[in-house]
Amino acid sequence: MPDHSTTHLFMLDATVLLLAALAGLLSFRRLGFGSVLGFLVAGLVVGPSVLGFIKDPKSLLTFSEIGIVLLLFIIGLELQPKRLWENRKQLLGLGLSQWLVSGVLLTAMALLVTDSLRNAVLIGLTLALSSTAFALQLLTERNALATRWGQRSFAILLLQDIAVVPMLLLISFIGEGSDALTWRPLAGVVFIALLLLSARYVTEPLFRAVAFSKSPEAFTGAALLLVLGMALIMQQAELSMALGGFIAGILVADSEYRHELEVAIQPFKGLLMGLFFVTVGASIPISLMLQQAGLVWLLVALLLSLKIGVLYALGRWQKLSSGNAVQMALILSQGGEFAFILLPEQLKYALLQPQQVDLLILVVSLSMLMTPVLLYLYDLNAHRQERSGRADQYDAVEPETPQVIIAGFGRFGQIIGRNLSIRRIPFIAMDSDPDQVELVKRYGNKVYYGDLSRLEMLRAAGASQARLLVIALAEVDTSLRLARLAKASFPNLKIYARARNREHAQRLLQIGCDIVLRETYGSSLELARETLLASGLTESAAANTVRVFRQHDEKLLHDAVAHVDDLDKRIEMSKKTQRELAELFASDVSASEER
Repeated sequence: MPDHSTTHLFMLDATVLLLAALAGLLSFRRLGFGSVLGFLVAGLVVGPSVLGFIKDPKSLLTFSEIGIVLLLFIIGLELQPKRLWENRKQLLGLGLSQWLVSGVLLTAMALLVTDSLRNAVLIGLTLALSSTAFALQLLTERNALATRWGQRSFAILLLQDIAVVPMLLLISFIGEGSDALTWRPLAGVVFIALLLLSARYVTEPLFRAVAFSKSPEAFTGAALLLVLGMALIMQQAELSMALGGFIAGILVADSEYRHELEVAIQPFKGLLMGLFFVTVGASIPISLMLQQAGLVWLLVALLLSLKIGVLYALGRWQKLSSGNAVQMALILSQGGEFAFILLPEQLKYALLQPQQVDLLILVVSLSMLMTPVLLYLYDLNAHRQERSGRADQYDAVEPETPQVIIAGFGRFGQIIGRNLSIRRIPFIAMDSDPDQVELVKRYGNKVYYGDLSRLEMLRAAGASQARLLVIALAEVDTSLRLARLAKASFPNLKIYARARNREHAQRLLQIGCDIVLRETYGSSLELARETLLASGLTESAAANTVRVFRQHDEKLLHDAVAHVDDLDKRIEMSKKTQRELAELFASDVSASEER
């Protein structure tokens, strides 16, 4: 029989956490400080240190840790081999330098907490990691992801995300003792390699079958099955559950279903990540901060200043302007959410004491709290410099950063994609027909499976950074839905659209598409010209007829947009234009005969 009192307490704590998470998210977003900080402060307020609504936050930590597993899955999805290879210089040069140099300096700081050099190295490397969730949100809010300094920041975060995996392995290997070090690293690597090789033969057929069902719910279930199943396998192998989520992402990083999987898992990741941060906030020991205020704030100051110094120097080494190097340094200066995993992991193997873990988690949390404050102070100073004419210019967007998104990769979309490819213009193509995706793959082309008329899918495809959306869809309703969604959600995104017929074109123009082309219009005009030639007209007369017809027809198309719902009015306008054209050419014939 279930223990109803335990269940009641769990449900009560979960309800309080959700309410606190929502309140923290809304209030701190409104204040401009970001959601992560809101979650931490909300958890702190309802935790045992302040209001005491949550008596034992650690009882909920295991459940909310699934959010970290899902976060690592999303990160694994981003780590496509091609993308890693293209960013190898930033990853290995900039990212690895930041992590190792910061780790060495923070190791010296960690000796204030522990007498063991080995443990100090682990602490230093842990604190050298920044908060991916925190930093990416700040970069997005500043519209900086597409800038050169934003791309450098992302490369550092990407390397740090990768570094978490060897850190998890290293902690478990060291924690097992010196005897285990002779075989555990090799055994772990072999096990992961076998898992990666064998699992591919399962995931591809699975998601292909799910795609044919055309059910978003089936994709969500399959995605959760993959992530949680892999996490469970890794846990049974006495490795990290978070590592299992990462490997699950790597498995499908090159799959055409990658974006669909990311969208399917995103709501769960966001919710559980929020609960994770609220739970961590509730676990912050305020009493410890009051008892050791001097040491706590000294460690916070050292953590922030050392990382800011290293990041600023690396930014200038990358030839960033002074202002952009400062922004990169401030945004990446805090300790990261992975400290909330790596530090308890070190406690699990008795590498650290509970009071040391509490102290370091408090330091990381306070460093997150200070990051938006430091950015606010920087912005105030930047505005003063701007008024005095001494502001730094923002970096220009890199040439390869703007991209084209092609919705629908049938015969129409493929022509556009092939022309972009020969000019090496980067684009993302997506189609919701699994048969079409499979067919295109056989010709050696890359296309993702997904429905771009869903907002979360459009975001996942990079619409916030893209230059242009090409709607090459055959389905009229889906095309119109996508055009409305893109226009409302991404007003700076240009939209070029394929129209099936005249009414479809008018509705797309009414929505606000920049360019609309009827799919058979150009070929029809070309065949009309050939027909006129065969009927006895000269080359110039046939070309002039088609040119004048096109001018009048395009004008009629745009004029009729205001009457797209009034069929009688459109018919009247069409007849009027037809009469005008007939009279125009009749007068041309008369003038020619008179000459």
